[in-house]
Amino acid sequence: MSHLDDLDEFEAELELAVKREYTAVFPLFRYCVLTQDATYLCNKLDLEAIPQTSYPFFHVRMEDVWVWDKSRPSRIIPRAEVYTSGDVTVEELRGEGEEPRLTAEALAERLGQPLPGDEES
Repeated sequence: MSHLDDLDEFEAELELAVKREYTAVFPLFRYCVLTQDATYLCNKLDLEAIPQTSYPFFHVRMEDVWVWDKSRPSRIIPRAEVYTSGDVTVEELRGEGEEPRLTAEALAERLGQPLPGDEES
């Protein structure tokens, strides 16, 4: 197997791990934000359209954020800001005041990782 095949396999494994994590954490968040460069899940969102003469410009502020990025060691961050002149799509995943129905135990099971203190058989 060549080094390029190894690299392709490694990249495919990273992408699959991110897809699995996305599916697992999705119920924890209130908004899904799609930009031309990235996908974000967040619980607090402020979207501001800034008028420009030739194109729209958006400033997106998010808190309690999960970022789709296979290169990050941790995809959950406290805050993120995005400035873009491209399209921004916002999906509201649950209403104001609705709590996520996912427990820490269920999340750990979805991710396939034991919780600290759990004994492995």
